[in-house]
Amino acid sequence: MVTPRKPPPCPTTGTDRPTDAQTTPEPETTVPAFNVYASACPARTVLDRIGDKWALLVLGRLRYEAARFNVIRRDISGISQKVLSQVLKNLERDGLVLRTVHATVPVAVTYSLTPLGETLTQAATSLIHWAESHMEQIQHAQRQYDDRMANAAP
Repeated sequence: MVTPRKPPPCPTTGTDRPTDAQTTPEPETTVPAFNVYASACPARTVLDRIGDKWALLVLGRLRYEAARFNVIRRDISGISQKVLSQVLKNLERDGLVLRTVHATVPVAVTYSLTPLGETLTQAATSLIHWAESHMEQIQHAQRQYDDRMANAAP
């Protein structure tokens, strides 16, 4: 039986990493620099951000071409101006989206994916497609659950 290796702790938590005697050495490329299971790990903030439905939809929208704010807003039905603005700022701060100001009259601003953002869009697009293709199964499971809960009510 192989015992799984405990992931290394987040550098900001101050907890000790396992010693070489406790683990089997692995190539450095397979050891994550951060441990998202540690409460103080900053990678959790990024996961929280990219786990947001609006962020996933914005990344998916920008996957094929850059777009202006109002085009993104029009293409993503239901997103408010305030939410879109905040999502774009957060994605820009994380280095996933590039905001380009064009010196025109009036000023035009476009948003596009950075190379780092492009690496994330494959996973984001997979999640979006997974949700679309499994929606009937999920809705069926939700109805079954709701029926069970309604019948189990005291």
